[in-house]
Amino acid sequence: MPSIMKTVGVVAGLAAVASALPAYPKLTSRQSHIYNIAKRQNAAAAALGLQDVDILQFALTLEWLEASFYQQGFAQFGDDQFKALGLNDVQLADLKGIGSSEQSHVGLLQSSIAQAGVQPVQPCQYNFGFTDAKGMVATAAILESVGISAYLGAAPLVSDTKILSTAASILTIEARHQSFIRVASGVAASPSPFDTPLGPKAVFSLAAPFIQSCPAGSNLILTAFPTLTMTSPAPVAGVMALAQGTMLNFQSDAASGATFCGFTNSAAPGGTAFSAFDPAQGCALPPNLAGTVYVTLTSAGPADGVLTDDITLAGPMVMNLS
Repeated sequence: MPSIMKTVGVVAGLAAVASALPAYPKLTSRQSHIYNIAKRQNAAAAALGLQDVDILQFALTLEWLEASFYQQGFAQFGDDQFKALGLNDVQLADLKGIGSSEQSHVGLLQSSIAQAGVQPVQPCQYNFGFTDAKGMVATAAILESVGISAYLGAAPLVSDTKILSTAASILTIEARHQSFIRVASGVAASPSPFDTPLGPKAVFSLAAPFIQSCPAGSNLILTAFPTLTMTSPAPVAGVMALAQGTMLNFQSDAASGATFCGFTNSAAPGGTAFSAFDPAQGCALPPNLAGTVYVTLTSAGPADGVLTDDITLAGPMVMNLS
């Protein structure tokens, strides 16, 4: 398992959302809710004393991953395979344009880091595990969702307003990427009114399985949480239509110590809805969740809905709910 150096050991990216708002008008209660989730989930990262350039380095790490993903996918699968999924010529051009955008993000971040007098991190060796165009598109939807959550989750850590503005310009494009992929896949473009911020270790745990090795100076020191997979209902590539209360079963090497499932989603009070976990029966899907949901196994289920690294045992894994 790769590890992340300090300069890339925090969430990839930065978003100029709530933290960049002026004093007036005041944040709505819902905006304050989203901001507080992001701030709490990144408390551990802030305690490390990371500078803005450190966050830019991890942003570059994820942008390298995304750019390499599209480059390898389009080199491996021909246009005919994507058209067989129902994409027309315009949609196929748009999909390829996403890869070009990610490469542009790499260039922008490299320039920003170099201007700060720091050597930008280099691309790693990756294994994306796709075997066909359909699998590539399904993985693309996950990567874009994680990227959005990473940029949004890092917003409270950034102090330079220029960096916030630059990051916001990337975040909005990542959101357009996600919406396009969802529409091209035949599902709702925006199933939830808010996106979900994620903390640094959670983001790395989602990215780490794709990373095989990194060049000297670009290795990561964070250790990912143990992986988590869903065994029932059978996971599908794309959106799952599940009713609240549906029993979900998960498998992980760390499952023996788990007492709760955590469902992190912007609709959950406090950021995460917790459901009691039984190794034999699993846990019930909480109500009112939609869009991208990050599932973890935890050792506790705080009533305030705050998920921390201290109680996280495995995951997260990504579920896309209708």
